[in-house]
Amino acid sequence: MVQELKIGLVSISDRASSGVYRDAGLPALQDWFAGSLASPWQCLERLIPDEQPLIESTLIELVDREGCHLILTTGGTGPAVRDVTPEATLAVAHKVLPGFGEQMRAVSLRYVPTAILSRQVGVVRGRCLILNLPGQPKAIKETLDGVFAAVPYCIDLIGGPYIETRPEIIAAFRPKSAQRPPEINR
Repeated sequence: MVQELKIGLVSISDRASSGVYRDAGLPALQDWFAGSLASPWQCLERLIPDEQPLIESTLIELVDREGCHLILTTGGTGPAVRDVTPEATLAVAHKVLPGFGEQMRAVSLRYVPTAILSRQVGVVRGRCLILNLPGQPKAIKETLDGVFAAVPYCIDLIGGPYIETRPEIIAAFRPKSAQRPPEINR
């Protein structure tokens, strides 16, 4: 039996969490995964304000109590005073994966020069990969399209389920020694 991928989606926004406007990050993430994943998956969503202790406790809860294999945050990665998502993410990390932050910024720089202001990070906590994404739906898609190919193998390496993608949308990359025939995953 195939283990279901459990994804935590965390939108971090003072205004959206207080009802000033409708959050667009969580629906954008849901849509991206619905189109891109071939493996079974479920998600747990959280919409919270830019408060470092709350971000930290939410990430810990999703990993340690809910058993998420992957968490994607959206929002709070810029240089503004209230942007504390990277600090919260690093505070709960067991390992930092600098390549994710570097690549996310490189992808975004193809579209906007202000991507250089982003402080996105990628980390591992236990058996969960946590990635900080931008806040806008268009930027979320562009970033995931640019980095997700490496995510399934990373999750393999940290002890999570084997993830299959829809290769016409996003082809997961694994070394030949880590690839499984499709019938093993069904």
